[in-house]
Amino acid sequence: MKKILSVILACALIAAFAAGCASNNSKATESSKKSESGDPKGTSKSTPDSAQTDAAPSEKTDITFVLDWTPNTNHTGLYVALEKGYFADAGLNVELVQPPEDGAELMVGAGQAQFGVSFQDSMLPTVAGDSKMPIAAVAAILQHNTSGIISLKGKGMDTPKGLEDKKYATWELPIELATLKQVVEADGGDFDKVELIPSTVTDEVSALQSGQVDAIWIFYGWAGVATEVAGLETDYFAFKDIDPVFDYYTPVIIGNTDWMSSHPDAAKAFLAAATKGYEYAIDNPDDAADILLKAVPELDNGDLVKKSQAYLSKEYKADAAEWGVIDPERWNAFYNWINENGLFTEEIPENTGFTNDYLPQ
Repeated sequence: MKKILSVILACALIAAFAAGCASNNSKATESSKKSESGDPKGTSKSTPDSAQTDAAPSEKTDITFVLDWTPNTNHTGLYVALEKGYFADAGLNVELVQPPEDGAELMVGAGQAQFGVSFQDSMLPTVAGDSKMPIAAVAAILQHNTSGIISLKGKGMDTPKGLEDKKYATWELPIELATLKQVVEADGGDFDKVELIPSTVTDEVSALQSGQVDAIWIFYGWAGVATEVAGLETDYFAFKDIDPVFDYYTPVIIGNTDWMSSHPDAAKAFLAAATKGYEYAIDNPDDAADILLKAVPELDNGDLVKKSQAYLSKEYKADAAEWGVIDPERWNAFYNWINENGLFTEEIPENTGFTNDYLPQ
């Protein structure tokens, strides 16, 4: 479900750093111009001035929330909060929009949206380094990393070593390849023997069935469930099960830190309502799936949505005490791994890029 858009964004941002890209101000101006001129997907909307204070109790605060991709079951709690009136009851007028071509992170960082969806790995270039923006993760949509490698059953890729001499669809990103190398070598394999081919995968089921690739990095809650719905027998291993350093947070809700510091009550109200939406989806996955399907009729595969929702209902909170909380130890462990492997332009300080301060206490 993630990752084509987010990894392309990360790749573009990292490349921009190396070339000495434009400043944060120029990025904000460019994004603002896109909003004023109208983006071809119709996603850019006018939003409140980030310097304003919280609205008076009798007024509703407008909030634009930008998704990371087309609507899916990662987002169900938000659609529940809209349908059930949780946002309205909290004094909020929330609009969910799809991302522009330059991504949810840049739209939130430029102040064109107050909140959005991102991922701990691909948001890194916007929270550290020379091109950092006023962005922080404020809630974990899923408590654990549900991504891993999927392949056809019985082809020997049920563990990372099995990727030797097999075709893996890669986005050719440093963090991606370093992750794969570490798990393959930890399993006694030779990463140099993995055949890396540029990813053009748009449908995991057909890509595996046709032999276009042998192994694909997926998020099981959507793509993995899709293979089940299609009746395709597969092998799968999750990165977090190979090495706990890869149990990072993906996906997350991000917020514009300037706007949140100026509107703390509205930010807390938004996350309290979103929490209610995800808690409802945890307790009522079938009904929550119906709410998503009603709101997004183009999701015409009801069986996939229902099965995905049932799977994610156990992953939203998992073993955490509350939905949304981010464990600093796990967050820092992943960025420390990036530091140790020299995968970013500079050292990432502890506790970079997240806060639990706006979650319900």
